[in-house]
Amino acid sequence: MSVWQGRSRRKPTGGLYKPARKKRKYEMGREPIETHVADSLKIKKVRTRGGNLKVKVVRADFANVLDPETNTCKKVKILRVKENTANLHYVRRNVITKGAIIETEIGLAKVTSRPGQDGTINAVLIKE
Repeated sequence: MSVWQGRSRRKPTGGLYKPARKKRKYEMGREPIETHVADSLKIKKVRTRGGNLKVKVVRADFANVLDPETNTCKKVKILRVKENTANLHYVRRNVITKGAIIETEIGLAKVTSRPGQDGTINAVLIKE
């Protein structure tokens, strides 16, 4: 079953809209890519509307971490996912999403990019 990203059939009041047309192919969505912590990098390139490419990270082992004090960015190894507010089970499965707290070699960092859509993992170092 596909994901549909068209208009909802429900009004804000809870009533139903009467559909003026059927669903369209360009309104179709895709299943989300869950980025996992692994030993090697694996990316997936997907053709999007207009012929553009969207790069999705499937597995990753490094992240670009910004240190706000020194204002420098380093490529560091990801050890594990410490906390993820998107889903409690993502911590156990080591799934990285935006807003996840990851444990790296230089400390805890908060992910600021969307790995399943941006093609990279960017994070900001957190003070403990």
